[in-house]
Amino acid sequence: MRYETITDIYSANEKIHAELNQTLAGMSETEATSLPSNEKWTIQQLVEHIAIVEFNITRICEKLLESAKTDGKPSDGTLAVSDALTSKWAAAANLKLEAPERVQPTGNVSITESFKKMRENREAFAAMRTDFESYDLSGSAFPHPYFGDLTATEWFILSGGHEARHTAQIGRLLEKVRQ
Repeated sequence: MRYETITDIYSANEKIHAELNQTLAGMSETEATSLPSNEKWTIQQLVEHIAIVEFNITRICEKLLESAKTDGKPSDGTLAVSDALTSKWAAAANLKLEAPERVQPTGNVSITESFKKMRENREAFAAMRTDFESYDLSGSAFPHPYFGDLTATEWFILSGGHEARHTAQIGRLLEKVRQ
């Protein structure tokens, strides 16, 4: 997806989160904790993983935004996401990626607890909105294990893309569990 403004990213990420909510609606505890054959994580573990990754991304964005504020260069309103990065993201959509150990779920966190953490993460992103809109974020980046150096804007886009990827995976797992 192409984003023209920071508002576009916020709107897309909220829509993605609503899709996750809808996918999980009406799911039982047994369905959430069932592990279908040939699968690595339960739905509950996937939701925990999403919350962990979002938390890490909020911290990365906070640090990158602080760096941008220190630089003091105002935003001209454009978003700089390279075509090369967009292509990498598209190619990764069909790959099975191994999550680094630091973002793997414990399996001991309920979906309710993970959603509480996600709400806190969304509140942190909401608090960053003015800075996302006000500063040029192209000067600082932080490395992603698969995609290389990403700016705060790219990390923010990635947070929604990551949630969308796992929402689709949860939908597939739920179908398997309900068979």
